[in-house]
Amino acid sequence: MARIDIDLNPVTLLTVDAIGKPGERIFYLQGKGPNQTVTLLVEKFQVQTLALAIENLMSEIREKNPELLDASPNYREDEMTLEPPLDPLFRVGELSLGYDTERDLMVLIAKEIEVDDPESGQEGASVVRFWVTRSQLWALGRWGIELASRGRPVWPSTGEPILPPGEFSPKNNGHKTTP
Repeated sequence: MARIDIDLNPVTLLTVDAIGKPGERIFYLQGKGPNQTVTLLVEKFQVQTLALAIENLMSEIREKNPELLDASPNYREDEMTLEPPLDPLFRVGELSLGYDTERDLMVLIAKEIEVDDPESGQEGASVVRFWVTRSQLWALGRWGIELASRGRPVWPSTGEPILPPGEFSPKNNGHKTTP
C-alpha cells in the first residue's frame, strides 16, 4: 500500500463517532473538506485522550493569547454523525495537536500505526492533517467526551467496565453470575 499524506484544509466538519453496541463499538475519526472526506479508525482511549488534550490546549491558548476572540465548544449532536461510506484509510497509531498563531488555525495530525514490512514497499507511516478552527476542535473534544461516556457502565471504585451477567468480572471474585 502506498504511503498516504493528506492536508485537509479547510475542514468543514471534524467528528468522531462510534458504530456498534457498547463494548463492541468501532470508533472513527472523520474530517470533511469541500471536495474530500477522510475517515480513519481510532480507539476509544484515543478519543478520550484527545478530548483531554484539546481541553488543556484550549486553556493554554487562551492564557497565552488573551486578545483572541473566544472559541466555542458547542456542537449539535445531529451534525456530528459520520458520512457514509465508511472506508477508513488506516488505523491511527498517534494523534497530535498544533496551533498556527498567524492563521489562528488548529491542526489535528493523525499518523498511521507503523508496520515493519519491507515487502510492502511503503516507507514511513501515512499521515493526515486536519486544519480546523479553534471552535471546531473544541467541539470535537466535547463531543468525544460525550461519546466515550456512552459506553458500558463502570464500577465507581475502579472505573473498570461492569460486564453482563455470565461473563467473568473481577468484582464477582472469579465466579460467573447466572441471569
